[in-house]
Amino acid sequence: MSGLRAAGFPEREVRARARNGTAEVFPPADSYGDELFGEGHQDHERPASGSPDELDRARLVPPVFMPQRLEKLIELGSEPLYDDVDLSTAVGGFAATLPLYLSAFGSTRAGSGDLAVAASGQAARLGIPMVIGENMVPVHGYRRAGGLARSALPDRIAAYVEQVPDGVGGVVVQQSTEDADSEVWNLLYSDPGTRPLLESGRLGFELKIGQGAKPGLGGMTVVGADEAARLAGRFAVRDVLGPDGGQQLRCASPGTYTEEIVRQQLRFMRNNFPRARTWVKFHPGRDIADAAATAWRAGADAVTVDGAEGGSGWAPRVFLDQVGLPLAECLRRIGRPAGCLLATGRMWEGGRAVRALALGATAVGLGRAALVAVDEDPRDGLVRLVESLALESRLLISALGKYRVGALGPEDVWWDGDPAVRDAPAPTQTGTPS
Repeated sequence: MSGLRAAGFPEREVRARARNGTAEVFPPADSYGDELFGEGHQDHERPASGSPDELDRARLVPPVFMPQRLEKLIELGSEPLYDDVDLSTAVGGFAATLPLYLSAFGSTRAGSGDLAVAASGQAARLGIPMVIGENMVPVHGYRRAGGLARSALPDRIAAYVEQVPDGVGGVVVQQSTEDADSEVWNLLYSDPGTRPLLESGRLGFELKIGQGAKPGLGGMTVVGADEAARLAGRFAVRDVLGPDGGQQLRCASPGTYTEEIVRQQLRFMRNNFPRARTWVKFHPGRDIADAAATAWRAGADAVTVDGAEGGSGWAPRVFLDQVGLPLAECLRRIGRPAGCLLATGRMWEGGRAVRALALGATAVGLGRAALVAVDEDPRDGLVRLVESLALESRLLISALGKYRVGALGPEDVWWDGDPAVRDAPAPTQTGTPS
């Protein structure tokens, strides 16, 4: 382990899943027959009842009558089980084995070193898409000294390309204001190293407009004095972290966006990079429904919504607890999505993931959980974490009487203490949705 920590996140539970995989879905097997289990038994870090995180407080509610289970029984010729649930899905124009993707880490120390490369390889083995965050090229360059050795961004892409199976997955690269100055997308679109992705339809670009940990701000990292001097020409560098000036704050521009600017940016992406998928990522703003609708109308293949619970390598404390809409509220405001909706923010286990999927998300992203899992085991930690999440998801979706991710709906979620949502009539399920 590298010493990576994730305060306020269920780090201990994620590390256990990275070590033990699907065994962590259940209580310890050696306690069977000697211990009784029920609500309140679990000791992992769940939000307190007063937590603003509605998504964790909501419950999944199976019905008694299950017409879709009957349809599956007829299809199979036998009673369906949880492993008959199909988790494969299309994520932003890519085929994926699971309704999951690897979220952007960006240019932070934890997100651009060996852990990120290891996470890239494991995401490829799993057959899920991967997003590479902003500012990688402005901070680390595209090639190392001499132009022969790869830098952080090409390293991650190469690790993914070397291990991804044919026909699944994809790599999506963000671009911010500083990235645009470095022409990151142009570099990737013409690089022989990305040609296998481009020719197989598995390369995408994501316009990053915001992030959950610090809505309205650009990326921030801590740099030493020498690195601050090197980066000062590309970024704002501020001496606000201590009296000695040994560490400084590197700030990226958040960019300026209006509806028209977003439309023009997406039109530019589609016209200039026609073979790449077009994604856009929003922070949890109060107008998130309008923002998402604008992007879908402009032809975005995916809209990513990063809830206020989203993690970050570095953010002001006041933003972590006091700024941005919770993911549950973002999903509620968007309602029935008009296109592929991707959701991120504190994802690490199947219950939270399935609730987000039921509320309209096509897939959910693993960020902090992925880094912690890879830190626990650089070879297989993320694979084991995802295997445990996939098992939980199949168990839960099967319990709801459904056998495809796309069959989930808001009727599967119950909100405690919210009469407007609680008393709303659930749609009648008379057949398998298309």
